[in-house]
Amino acid sequence: MTSEQWVTIRRDLHQIPELGFQEYKTQAYLLEYIKSLPQDHITITPWETGIFVYVEGTEGHQTVAYRTDIDGLPIAEATDLPFQSTHDGRMHACGHDLHMTIALGALTDIVHHRPANNVLFLFQPAEEGPGGAEPMLASEPMQSYQPDYVFALHVDPKGPVGTVSSKPGLLFANTSELFIDFYGRGGHAAYPHETKDMMMAASAFNMQVQQVVGRMVDPLKSAVVTLGKMEAGTVQNIIPEHARVEGTIRTTDADSMTAVKQSIEQLLAGIEKRYSCQTTVDYGANYYMVNNDAEYVERFKQAIAKTNVTYQEANAAMTGEDFGYMLKELPGFMFWLGVDSEHGLHTSRLNPKEDAIEVGIEAVVAMIREG
Repeated sequence: MTSEQWVTIRRDLHQIPELGFQEYKTQAYLLEYIKSLPQDHITITPWETGIFVYVEGTEGHQTVAYRTDIDGLPIAEATDLPFQSTHDGRMHACGHDLHMTIALGALTDIVHHRPANNVLFLFQPAEEGPGGAEPMLASEPMQSYQPDYVFALHVDPKGPVGTVSSKPGLLFANTSELFIDFYGRGGHAAYPHETKDMMMAASAFNMQVQQVVGRMVDPLKSAVVTLGKMEAGTVQNIIPEHARVEGTIRTTDADSMTAVKQSIEQLLAGIEKRYSCQTTVDYGANYYMVNNDAEYVERFKQAIAKTNVTYQEANAAMTGEDFGYMLKELPGFMFWLGVDSEHGLHTSRLNPKEDAIEVGIEAVVAMIREG
């Protein structure tokens, strides 16, 4: 395959972004390509809207797993590219179109030039939500193949093309969504004493929750609680009976996540008493931290040293990735792939450099062959 052909595949996938567990067109496109490869030593197992592809090695002493995510985001694309999304309000704004193309490229190389080890390619749905890693990890195909380790990549808009980066230990944070509803009694703006104002209750919570990290979390550990959305009221002269806040929690260790959630619940109990209201809290999707195994990061560095790719040491980030659940159960690691985009992840203008596709393929294949 030429670089132009990989670019074509990436652009095809870019035009059909689908949300988690709705990746029907994406799965069909991937299967059509995978089935075009020589089938002598591979086993294809569709799972939900994802796919397992097992390649039998020449010796098969161990099984290496490589995971790619395949879903898009509910973002309206604003790149004005000639191949932009054809699905209204949906976009590959996190680089999963590149991720899939790189996985297909690595699979193609491995099928035509089989390594000693078995290789299991995981085309995982629903990384952006509600979370596909945990159920895929627990699935019957995954249990039957029993990989010895697993690795994955993620595009890095800030990294230059031609580079990869990783580090031992924490790479991505624990993350949790946060949805809180406040229920009181609405009424006329002229009679506030007859109401239980939920705009006031939600506003008080918004102010007080910022103290949680500063006073409830070990200062030697990192955590952040961000509220990005608040809804309350209908018109200017009605005191609202309901308010809702939405946000995210991110921590660098699992114990801090538990502590933050307990503190939020204690804070809400106080809000209920102070404002005579009821509250409900929903933590939505929760992702476990991406904690890289030092041994496999070192192996990756050694593999990259034999290529034309440049390795750089990464810093830990407060981003989240459900690949962390796989690393909780299996040794392995994740690495960043530089794609040099002016706009960042989860933005409507993300535009990764397509030259990074072949860099990613080279890096993934090098690690698989390293053993």
